[in-house]
Amino acid sequence: MTGPGSSLPRTREEPHDQTRDQTHDQEHALTPAPEARPAARAAAIEAVEVTRSYRFGDTTVDALRGVSFTVAEGEYTAIVGPSGSGKSTLMHLLGCLDRPTSGVLRVGGRDVATLSDAELAQLRNQEIGFVFQAFQLLPRSSAMDNVALPLLYRGVKAPERRELAAAALRSVNLGHRLTHRPTQMSGGEQQRVAIARALVGSPRILLADEPTGNLDTKNGAEVMRILEELNSERGVAVVLVTHDDEVAARARRQVRVRDGLIERDTAAGGGA
Repeated sequence: MTGPGSSLPRTREEPHDQTRDQTHDQEHALTPAPEARPAARAAAIEAVEVTRSYRFGDTTVDALRGVSFTVAEGEYTAIVGPSGSGKSTLMHLLGCLDRPTSGVLRVGGRDVATLSDAELAQLRNQEIGFVFQAFQLLPRSSAMDNVALPLLYRGVKAPERRELAAAALRSVNLGHRLTHRPTQMSGGEQQRVAIARALVGSPRILLADEPTGNLDTKNGAEVMRILEELNSERGVAVVLVTHDDEVAARARRQVRVRDGLIERDTAAGGGA
């Protein structure tokens, strides 16, 4: 018993273990935080064992022989190969301009084999923009009328068609050529009109078949710059078909086609 004025006994304190705290901190510092995985992008185009054969009398030509690959939304892909490799046939299938002989082809999530001709035409008009080597412009129509044509098929009213077409032409630096006809333009300008026509409907997919084939180096570089900008800034999935390795190298992914088969795909670790 303690007397008056006595202090209560102190509780014995454990010495603070700084070494233990430092070890604990080091263990946590060395443990990396889990990285957030980017969400997988949806497939804009999906081909599974796609074939395409043509009959010429008693002869069958197998243009594609079991092609499988996927193009994600917002991806920039070059399909490259020599003449006769099957790349143009593949382009026609991806653009819903033809149907595969066998296999599954989905564009914008829709199985093209299940669609009627009218539904395929609607899919092309709403989801896909086309750029061809030969421009495919109406020679007697103005640049603005050429660009507005896909909107006419959609039933867009004339004032809105003109407004959207003019905006598309300005986006490819042709605001000063709205009323000019193709015959009044250079090859590079005509191809830019074709690009404006392809993008006026805000497609998710743009298919470009040898877009620089008829152009000189300067105009070809400008066309490639525009395509790359559409991909990087607008998120359009660009599929570029070419036989030119230098053009193909500008895409983030190269799919090499030979004899109707995919010979190499850089997305699958096949190298450049």
